[in-house]
Amino acid sequence: MLKQIEGSLGVAEAVALCRPEIICAYPISPQTHIVENLGAMVKKGTLEDCEFLNVESEFAAMSVAIGGSVAGGRAYTATASQGLLYMAEAVYNASGLGLPIVMTVASRAIGAPINIWNDHSDSMSQRDCGWIQLFAEDNQEAVDLHIQAFKIAEELSLPVMICMDGFVLTHAFERMDIPSQEQVDQFLPPYDPRQSLDPEQPVSIGAMVGPEAFTEVRYLAHAHHLQALGVIDRVAKEYEEIIGRKSGGLVDLYRAEDAEVMVVALGSVIGTIKDVIDEMREDGKKVGLLGIKSYRPFPAAEVFTALEGAKTAVVIDRSLQVGIGGVVTDDVIRSTRKLSDLDICCVISGLGGRAITKRSLHKAFDAALKGELPELTFLDLDKKVVQDQLKHEQEERHSGPMAEAIVKAVADLHKGDL
Repeated sequence: MLKQIEGSLGVAEAVALCRPEIICAYPISPQTHIVENLGAMVKKGTLEDCEFLNVESEFAAMSVAIGGSVAGGRAYTATASQGLLYMAEAVYNASGLGLPIVMTVASRAIGAPINIWNDHSDSMSQRDCGWIQLFAEDNQEAVDLHIQAFKIAEELSLPVMICMDGFVLTHAFERMDIPSQEQVDQFLPPYDPRQSLDPEQPVSIGAMVGPEAFTEVRYLAHAHHLQALGVIDRVAKEYEEIIGRKSGGLVDLYRAEDAEVMVVALGSVIGTIKDVIDEMREDGKKVGLLGIKSYRPFPAAEVFTALEGAKTAVVIDRSLQVGIGGVVTDDVIRSTRKLSDLDICCVISGLGGRAITKRSLHKAFDAALKGELPELTFLDLDKKVVQDQLKHEQEERHSGPMAEAIVKAVADLHKGDL
């Protein structure tokens, strides 16, 4: 059914269609509207046979999800930013125990300094936690990925994190096609957990593992993620057959057939990049796109194939490894190390919610076509503000708080623009 609704409500309706049995919630922007809407559905009785628990922290939210999943229930929660960091210990436990929990991460910057706007710092901080990570390009895909996530999680007995850009998607009103309950029931079978606590057949879940077996346990986690590559791709095809819409999968290519420059990106910026590519194609500039849908497990073979014929790959990274560079860029480099003629450039973009404009992308992609794009670029970085601050720190021992100084400098620089 077509609806013009907020992204968060669309996701809430998608989750409800999957018939979760336990939802645990702690509010943190920008995911709060999702669990608020789910709570309202439980209270009204439109979401039946589901226990909605308000907890005291994000750590408690994941702990309750773990308990509910171990007890044999289909579990869901959501979080963002510092909330994801606060539940990190339990996040690792969920994957280590092989529990098919589904969680939305409404991606948002991590402080300090405090910033509530969108980038990928939070989700990327947990890239090695053992969860499957799927990234949504738009709200329609966010709806579809949540429904697919329950099937992927339960088939593999692994938790799945759906990462959707905070505010950019969660608070945007768009037209979405919400599947019917009959369609979702046809696609997603009743929950049949691979492992659960049963008083009639007692087992230990989460027992101590010593050095003699820990490597093998961790290797199994690695093996399960390699298996997940095929499952994610197959589930997307099954979803298309029932729902009638292509969504999800491992990667998506756009105007890539003869591209000299391939842009690699994930999340909502893909829409802007497609517009830029269309404009550049009209001018005869051969630019294409590789959109990554499954970030963990990383689709290395598909990335290699997609970039094999290109001269340059431009990776749009919305998170930063301080002192090194882009997070996604490292995965692309690792996947294409046998492509000796491929230049890989990292463009750090949109940190803390800064707009990624078509004008700036045009400039970066044009530079890449000319072979002039540096290996590491910070899109729209105000170098003068940074250089002035570094100089001040060298000259003045008691230079004061860095973040406040930068905010003041930027404000003074643009005072005449107001």
